[in-house]
Amino acid sequence: MTEAPPTLSVERMSRTEWITLQRTDQMNAMSMQMLHEMTTALENAMSDDAVRAIVLTGSGRAFCAGADLKEVAGANHEPGQPDLLDLVDHTFGLMRDGPKPVIAAVNGLAMAGGLEMVMACDLVFAAESAKLGDAHSNFGVFPGAGGAAILPRRIGLNRAKYLLFSGENVSAQDMMDWGLVNKVVPDAELHDAVQAFTDKLADKSPAVLRRMKAVANRSLNVDEAAALSEEMLNLRAHMRSWDMREGLAAFNEKRKPQFRGY
Repeated sequence: MTEAPPTLSVERMSRTEWITLQRTDQMNAMSMQMLHEMTTALENAMSDDAVRAIVLTGSGRAFCAGADLKEVAGANHEPGQPDLLDLVDHTFGLMRDGPKPVIAAVNGLAMAGGLEMVMACDLVFAAESAKLGDAHSNFGVFPGAGGAAILPRRIGLNRAKYLLFSGENVSAQDMMDWGLVNKVVPDAELHDAVQAFTDKLADKSPAVLRRMKAVANRSLNVDEAAALSEEMLNLRAHMRSWDMREGLAAFNEKRKPQFRGY
């Protein structure tokens, strides 16, 4: 039996791991195979000390058009075996909760599960021509990775309901104005803009970024007093780290710090 071709590529550029979805003819729709490969790529990057940031992007005219609905419709899984939704939950969880910054470089259309993938990333850069939206209602499908649960937190309840109910896509600029996208750049400059940004991240303390990500994520689920308490606990732990001592020493000695991530 012929082995299926890979659904994504992984490339190391400086200290950034680029994961590029490559089901171009299917608009990079998520299949079981793609999710398995994404999990492997993410786990490898998260555990590699040489990698300081991870970028997800797509090939062709789409970032990701969501789940492969043909595969969903024809799914026939053995009892006890993970299905596509289980894999989505695990893969997106790695992106949200993993110790390293994950950046979406939205090169084109991001809809339904593709929009949910964007929301699982820490930061979002988008090409000017990119369109984003939740298309679940167009196909009678209910979201399962953040469309209804997380989108209102990102862009506000009324805007989220509009996208959820209508199934329409909006421009990257609109999504930046609404707070989901961090930066919009000309299409031809997307890759270089993201790489330049992650090169800056690579010079930061991995320990600081890891703790910042964890505390910031959890702050949405607790009240202000609890969030401040957790921040203080993390600061006290961080004060014993190599990276903080090295950062302060570098400041006093007027040199560039050499962080180790612990």
